Amino acid sequence: MHKSKLAGFIVDCQTGDLRAAAHFWGDALGMEVQSLPGDEGRKYMRLIDPNALLHVEVQTVSHPSRVHLDIETDDIESEVKRLEGLGARRVQQVGTWWVMEAPTGHRFCVVSAEGSPDFASRARCWD
Repeated sequence: MHKSKLAGFIVDCQTGDLRAAAHFWGDALGMEVQSLPGDEGRKYMRLIDPNALLHVEVQTVSHPSRVHLDIETDDIESEVKRLEGLGARRVQQVGTWWVMEAPTGHRFCVVSAEGSPDFASRARCWD
């Protein structure tokens, strides 16, 4: 039996100015904006949840702007198969995670829980 939980939200922004987009969303949500190191910092900026419950990032993308959520799990393949059983489909594997599409057309990602300090206490078990 694997465990999964909502990890957070990613604000996909079709923009040439990631910093401005991140600061808008940071101000709108009352969250501090944090730059990420290296190559990751060119595409993503983190928003710090003051309650430390959700992982929120602003991401620059080439597709139309939207918001997507991430599901964090200790077994990516098992979670992807469970979601496929509910009607989702695999769209693209990116590194170690999967971009999925719900039957409603919404995109979301299934990502690894590795390195998440509070994962075990907040995750739910799925058969």
